[in-house]
Amino acid sequence: MNVEAIARGIGPVDEKVLSDLEEALILADTGASLAREYVEELHAMWRHGKLPDTEALRAALRAMIADTLAPRMVPLEVKPPYPFVVLVVGVNGVGKTTTIGKIAHWLKGEGHPVLLAAGDTFRAAAIEQLKIWADRVGADLVQHKEGSDSSAVAFDAVRAAKARGAHAVLIDTAGRLHTKAPLMEEMRKVVRVVGREMAGAPHEVLLVLDATNGRNAVAQAKTFQEFTGVTGLALTKLDGTAKGGVVLSVTREIGAPIRFIGVGESVDDLRPFDASAFAEALF
Repeated sequence: MNVEAIARGIGPVDEKVLSDLEEALILADTGASLAREYVEELHAMWRHGKLPDTEALRAALRAMIADTLAPRMVPLEVKPPYPFVVLVVGVNGVGKTTTIGKIAHWLKGEGHPVLLAAGDTFRAAAIEQLKIWADRVGADLVQHKEGSDSSAVAFDAVRAAKARGAHAVLIDTAGRLHTKAPLMEEMRKVVRVVGREMAGAPHEVLLVLDATNGRNAVAQAKTFQEFTGVTGLALTKLDGTAKGGVVLSVTREIGAPIRFIGVGESVDDLRPFDASAFAEALF
C-alpha cells in the first residue's frame, strides 16, 4: 500500500494505519529517519485525539511536509552583475539538456536575454539537442565541435555573453557518473575556468536529479556537493506521486534549495518549486 492509498483511506486512524504509513513513506524514498519523525509526531497527535480520521491525518501530514520543505523554496534569481552564470550538472540520463531548454524558456518569459553553452562535447546529439532548444526559445548558443574541451566552451560562452549583453548563461555539461572521480575533477576545471573569466562565476551550480532514481539521487547529490558545490536543485520526472519522497530525502542530506521541479514533458512543465503546492499534490 502506498502513502496516497493510506492517506485517502476512509475511517478512523489507528496503530495499524500509522504503522502502514511509516512503511509507505520509507518505500516512497522519504528516508527512514524522517518517516519515523513524521509518524512519531502523528502518533502523538492521534493519542491526544487530534486525528479522528484519515482526512485529519492527510491534512496533518501535508502540513508537516510543507513545513519541512518551506525553507528550500527559494526560486532562482538572475541578478546583476550580468551575465549570471549557471553551471548545470548531473549524471547521465537525468534530463540536463532538456531542463536547460525549459529554464531558458522560463527566463526569457521573465525578460532575460539568455545564452546557452553546449558544454556536453562528448555527444554530438547533445550539442544538436541544445541547438534545437536555443532555436525554439530564442536564445543564443555557443558551441564547439564534438570532443572539444568543455571548459573552453564555458569560457567562450561567458565571454560571448558579456559582448552580447546576455543576462544569463546556462552551461550544459556532459553526464558523468558520480562514482568516477576523474570525471568529477574535470567539472572542477570548468568551475575554475569560468571563475577566471568572470569573478564569482558560476553564480549557480544547479544539480539536476531524476526523482525516479530514488535513494541513488541522494548519493549523487552528496558527491556533486563535494566536488563542485551545489547551490540549487532541479528535480525531474516528479509527475508520479509515488516518487515524491526523494525530494524530502535529498533536502535532508544537502542544504541547497529546490529551484525547479519537472512534472511533465511540455516546455511549461518545469516550474519553480512551491512547498505547499507540492505537499498538496502528493496525495
